[in-house]
Order: sequence, then structure tokens, then C-alpha cells
Amino acid sequence: MRQSSARRLGAAGSSAHHVLTKPVFRAPILAFGLIVLFTHRSNRLSHTLAIGAMLISWGLAMAVFWQAVTEPELAQHPISSSIDWLPTGDTALRIGVWVDPLTAVALFFVAWTCLAIFVYSVGYHNFGRPRDSKDRPGFPPETGGIEPMYARFFAFISLFAFGMLTLVLSDNLLLLFVGWEIMGLCSYLLIGFWYGKESAKAAMVKAFITTRVGDVFMLLGLAYLYSVTGTLSYREILFSEQTLQHLAELPSVLGGGISAAGLIGLLLFIGTVGKSAQWPLHVWLPDAMEGPTPVSALIHAATMVSAGVYLIVRFFPLITAGWEHGEPLTTTMTVVAGIGAFTALFAATIAVTQNDIKRVLAYSTISQLGYMVAAVGLGAFVAATFHLFTHAFFKALLFLGAGSVIHGVEHGAHATHEHLDPNDMTGMGGLRVRMPLTFWTFLIGGLALSGFPILTAGFWSKDEILAEAYSTGHLVVFGMLALAALLTAFYSMRQISLTFLGGPRTTAAGHAHESTWTMTLPLVVLAVFAVGAGWIGIPEDFPVLGGLVPNWWHGFLGETLLEPAAEVQFNPVPLLVSVGAALGGLLLGWLVYRNARAGAPDPLERALGPIYTVLRRKYYFDELYDFLLVRPAYWFAETLVYERIDRGVIDGALHAIAGLGSRVGSFLRNRIDLPVVNGSADFVGEGIKSAGQEIRVVQTGRVQLYLIVGVLFTGLLLSYLLFLT
Repeated sequence: MRQSSARRLGAAGSSAHHVLTKPVFRAPILAFGLIVLFTHRSNRLSHTLAIGAMLISWGLAMAVFWQAVTEPELAQHPISSSIDWLPTGDTALRIGVWVDPLTAVALFFVAWTCLAIFVYSVGYHNFGRPRDSKDRPGFPPETGGIEPMYARFFAFISLFAFGMLTLVLSDNLLLLFVGWEIMGLCSYLLIGFWYGKESAKAAMVKAFITTRVGDVFMLLGLAYLYSVTGTLSYREILFSEQTLQHLAELPSVLGGGISAAGLIGLLLFIGTVGKSAQWPLHVWLPDAMEGPTPVSALIHAATMVSAGVYLIVRFFPLITAGWEHGEPLTTTMTVVAGIGAFTALFAATIAVTQNDIKRVLAYSTISQLGYMVAAVGLGAFVAATFHLFTHAFFKALLFLGAGSVIHGVEHGAHATHEHLDPNDMTGMGGLRVRMPLTFWTFLIGGLALSGFPILTAGFWSKDEILAEAYSTGHLVVFGMLALAALLTAFYSMRQISLTFLGGPRTTAAGHAHESTWTMTLPLVVLAVFAVGAGWIGIPEDFPVLGGLVPNWWHGFLGETLLEPAAEVQFNPVPLLVSVGAALGGLLLGWLVYRNARAGAPDPLERALGPIYTVLRRKYYFDELYDFLLVRPAYWFAETLVYERIDRGVIDGALHAIAGLGSRVGSFLRNRIDLPVVNGSADFVGEGIKSAGQEIRVVQTGRVQLYLIVGVLFTGLLLSYLLFLT
């Protein structure tokens, strides 16, 4: 959908209807505190608190969403409330809540997906089963017993949900950054939840450090924005034509023809690159699969990576400041669109060679986020938010479905005592019979991810982005996204075929069984959204279907614009490309993998040759970063800093000072303390002692002698008085 520039965003107003907004994110943080302090010894009470709190937040979020939908002119008069927080001289930084159309739809999908993941986690962690004595905290349960750190898990995901809800409801960039960093902490804690595994420890550190790179640049952008405008409030920046125009016209500190708005937008976008795992900071997200599967779903669908895209969608007015439709893209927009399109294709090429069921989905997430980022760079505000919305549902569905598959295979392995990697799709097969509900819901999610025409939500949102790229003449971006769509459909069908079709390729897969209802019920709910969430955005001029269902999405999100956002005129070219990519990729994936056999090499390996190895090794980015960054960092820390600076310089200086102090102390003791101080004291003491020895002879104890001495002393005294005075 063709959007107006950043300066066309409606002016913000305020509303007194904010009673429900604050409690939305309070319930999860309260549950976190209660579990940590009081209920961590009771698994039942802990998950009841966590799910109950999330259910309260869900109910309040739906009430806020309904209020937002029914609020007239919500974009011009958002639901808002704020208070003074940090004093800054005569003024103060204010924080509060802000609900406009973008907040409302983000709140909707966050609440739904988080609640589904919370409920799913009960079954995933084997609640109701006894704890096996062999299971240890920090390691996954080995024999199907309950997770040893069950209560801790629900405490952490409650904090995670609080961070995302805070970010979505914030009315300023500083509070958004607080929620942003809370999620960074939670990702560290949950990716490394099984901290006994070396791979999990390495993954959590990798995720934390990589995302911090983006966060540093984001913080620089935040500081630069505040130094220029004196505020971080959405109302005073994003909804002020004067402020946006000033930022667009003000040269940046770097010069080079880029405006202050462009530089700030780039700095904030680097935060998105880190958080949403865009190239070149994409390397952390696949390794994040080391955490429990509900964590993967939280990171990939409900929180974390969605927050990165939410940031640039929220700051769309700033990123596009000074740009009008029909004009060439600004430098910032070109960078954003280029990185998004490249990431979409880059990650899709890697996904076609992965055998870990969760890693395929991880690279899929990176690719789909690239679509959203590219849409923002092209100025397609509504299309980007639409794909963000639909992606949350079908990606949560796919990850939870993958967790159900892994769960079923693990139980099959426990029953048969077979040792295998339960994540490896080449060891599955035939699960459509053993796990029918998981199969059908996973199939719906896979088709939605592929953009299966008409029936799935992914088709409508992805087609919107392709149509925008084609209609605005950005054919390079269009071509990259179309090729990524073809590969997406291919690896989706590859995943479905290897996992569910054919016969079991291992004994464990043949003994897998369907998951418990707490896992399958969320799958069914999310499957409904994976199909129906796209119907609210069918273009009005779409053949046959256009107008049958009102394009509610465009109308609702378009309200944020002063001038109504014009939909892209229907063009059969991007539609045919989108349909062809989806159906062609699905058909090709089925033809290649429908008869996959146990132990047989991947058909792509024969077809691609050395290219397959490059893709399988993820273009050697991990090795490259290890060579260019990790090893030099270790050398710098261990050799230069520790050996030469710490031990050589600092410890050497301390040892020299200690030696000098020892010599000075020895001099003071031998030359001053012993001969002078102690000698003087000893001389006085010995003198007194000698005098005492001499005088003691007068102390005889005889009274007669004392009387003689007294008489003599009296006589001498009288003689002195009589004769000398």
C-alpha cells in the first residue's frame, strides 16, 4: 500500500480513557515477583500464577483493543496517560501509556501469542509427571519427567511478556528502551535456561553480545534525538510536523548530505538489525534454538524479534522524514530496504539446507523479518505492519508445532531406548499418522508461511509487500523478495515432507504419539489466526474477493495518516509472481522430498554440489566472525590485556611498589625504629630501672632507720631555715 510521507502522520491528541492500559503489563511482572519470592517451590501454583496473570493481561488487552477499534478518530486522539518520572532541572522526563492503531494491533497479537505459549508450556515441560531422579537442573529432562526448574521457567517468561507489553504500550522512546532491555535480559536467561549444556551457554552469550551491538547504536540514536529535540515523547516527535521538518532539514553531525532525521533513523535501525537478527547481526538467532521451544516461540513470534520491527514501524515518520511518494528513496530508506531485501533472500537460501526442525524456522524468521524491514524502507507502512501481524500467528504456530513434534519423538525414543537427535528431520517421517492434530495445524502454518494463495494469512500480507515493491518501481527489491518467496515455499514443503510424510525413518518416529491437550489447544487457536488473520486486509480491487470483506486493516492503520492512504492499484504481475512462487516452491519441495529415505543423502547435495556445503555452513559467517572478531577479542583479552597489561604492567607496578614499601619499611625498622625509637625507650627504661635498683636500699622496712632519716632531714631543714635565711 502506498503510504504518505512521515510528515503526513496525524497530530496526536489525548484521551481520558486509559483506565485499562496500565494494568495490562502489571499482571505479568506481579506474577514474576510472586513466583520468585514465594511460590517457586510449588509448580502448580507457579504456573497458575503465570497463566492467570497472562490471562488477565489478555483480557485487558482485548478490552483496550476493542476500545481502540470503536474509538472515533483514534489516530488523532490516542488513548494516553503520562506522569513525571525523571526530573531534568525545571522539567521532567515523562513516561506513560499510548494506544493508537499501531499499538492496538501489536497489543492484540502479543496478548494472543503469549497466552498460547504460556498454556503450551505446561504440557511441554511435562507437568503432572513425576520428576526423574536422574534429571538435573540445567539439563533437559531425559526420560519424560517434569522440568526440574519448572517454576523458574514460568517466572522468566512472565518477565519476558512484561517487557514486550511495556515496549508496546510506551509513549516515549526511553520507556520503550527499558522494555527493550528487559527482553534482552530475558533472552539471555531463557536461551541459556538449560545452562548445563555448553551449547546453551555459548548461545546465550552470543545472543546477548550480538544484540548489545545493535543496542549501543540505538542508544546513541536516542541520545542524539534528545540532544536535538529535547524530548523522547512520541507526541512531540512523531506527531509534530514542525519537529519532523526541522530534523529533515537539519544537517547531521556526520555531514555528507544526510539529515539529522536520517542519521537518527539509521542509528535506531541498527538496533532493529540486532534485535530482529538482520544481516550482518543475524548469527545469534539460529543458535537461540538451544532454549526450550516455548522460548523460541516467544522470541520469534510474540516478543524480541517482533520488537525490532515494531521499533522501525513506530518510528516510520522519522525514518521517512523529508520524503514524498514518487521521489527517490532517501539514503536511510535505501539502506533499510536494501538490508531487508538482502536478508530475506540470504536467510532463505540457508534454510533450504538445514535439518534441525527449529533452525529451519529460525532462518525462516530472519527471512520474513527481512520482508517487513524492506517494506518500511520502501515506505510501505501499512504493508509492513500487516505482515508483522500475520507472521506472529503462523510463526508461533510453527514453532509450537515443532515443539510438539520434538516432544513426540522424544517420547518415542524413551519408549524404544533409541539414541537420536529429536530435532533432526531426517530421523522423522510418518508423523502425520502418529500425530494428526500436530500435522494438520503445522501444515496450515507451513502453507501460511509459504503464502499459499487466498486461504492463508501469509499470502495476503506477503503479496501486499510484493505489490508495493513492484508498483513503486523497485524491481531489484521485488526480484529478491520474489525469489525469497519461492525458496520459502520450497523449504516449507521440504520440512513438512521430511517430518510428516512417507514412512517413519527411525524406530522412535514410529513410536511417537500426539501431545497433550495443553499443547494442541494453542495450536488449534493459532491455526485459526494463521488462516483468518489475512482476510481483514484483502485489497478492495482484488479480483472477485475484493469488497466482499472490507479492507479493515488498511482503513484502521491508514487512520494514522492525515491524508487517506491510497491502496496500490491492482496489477496482475506481482500477484502472478506471488502465486507462482508459492505454488511452484511447494510443488518442487514435494517432488524432491516426497520419497526421502533413511540414511540417503539430501537430494540438494547432489544438485548443488559445493554450493550446498556453503549454504549448509551458513556462508561460513560463524567461522568468519570467529576469525575476525572472537579470536582477536580473546587474544586481546588474554594476551595483551591479561598477560602484558594486567600481569606485566599493573601487577609489575604493584609488585615494584610492594618491594619499595618493603625496603622502606626495613630501613625504618633497622635505622630508625630499632636504634632511635626503641633505643631511646630502652635507655629511659633502663635508667629508671637502675635508679630504682640504687634507691631500693633505703626501703629496709626498719622503723628506727626511718625515724633517724626523718630526724636528720628535719635537722637539715631547720638548719637551712635558721642559718641561711
